[in-house]
Amino acid sequence: MSLLVVGSVALDSIETPFGAVQDAVGGSATFFSAAASLFGPVQLVGVVGTDYPLERLDFLRARGVDLAGLEQEPGESFRWAGRYSLDLNSRDTLETRLGVFAEFRPRIPPAFRHAEWLFLGNIDPVLQLEVLEQVHAPQLIACDTMNFWIEGRHEALMRLLERVDLLLVNDGEARQLSGDHNLMRAARWIQRHGPSMVVVKKGEHGAMLFTRDFAFSAPAYPLEEVFAPTGAGDAFAGGFVGYLARAGVLDAPHLRRAMIYGSALGSFAVERFGLERLIDLQPDELQERVRHFRELTAFEDTMPLAAHA
Repeated sequence: MSLLVVGSVALDSIETPFGAVQDAVGGSATFFSAAASLFGPVQLVGVVGTDYPLERLDFLRARGVDLAGLEQEPGESFRWAGRYSLDLNSRDTLETRLGVFAEFRPRIPPAFRHAEWLFLGNIDPVLQLEVLEQVHAPQLIACDTMNFWIEGRHEALMRLLERVDLLLVNDGEARQLSGDHNLMRAARWIQRHGPSMVVVKKGEHGAMLFTRDFAFSAPAYPLEEVFAPTGAGDAFAGGFVGYLARAGVLDAPHLRRAMIYGSALGSFAVERFGLERLIDLQPDELQERVRHFRELTAFEDTMPLAAHA
């Protein structure tokens, strides 16, 4: 498999009612790679400043993530700080310092340009379009976006959607983009504008996949302790796309399994702050959680119904 991710590599400072962490390794490309690398090699393109502790990405190299596309530019790295509410469903952004990420122009190394699977992390749609001009016919193009780009870069985002196969958004973003409160109609609206597949992430309520032929819902994994949801969506994307890249197939059974693997990786991400849980996550732990997902939803319909005259 050849899987390319383009996105942010950041340092996050996170506060929740259950603790806090300063300058944790974060960013969309980092979380995605940490999850997807459990399935096979990943190629990462991003940018950091001269202040970035690159040695903290050694675990990605050890997992087979190629960081040849990670540029280091003079200046400060992208930093984000946020505080979560008690239920972890809402947050306040305390600080955003883009640093060198403000001038980021993705340059795809020649060795990365023939990647068969591509994930465009949550960056400016103009930059996501620039990436598409540098790659050669991936089997799957998946992308993420957010409310900021939906509002501020709407025209570029709509041009991007015409060229991608899969859009991953949360429920609020799906409603904002489509203008429809009903998630199924919102997904159909998105599909009419390009992507044949839409994943709507619903946080603690799981995620839904809409294709042109079927819909599939994956539950959220029940956890006794949740520390911070930062990066869970990107970990989900890494599990989803990473599984598909490993399988090399886009049929209905594999798409359904990809949803479960994505949900499993997202559930691991929230168990600790930042990337802590994904760093030491072992494949057998992932397989065990996927097995638990099966038990959560499996049932047999054996109850005979009453006959009516």
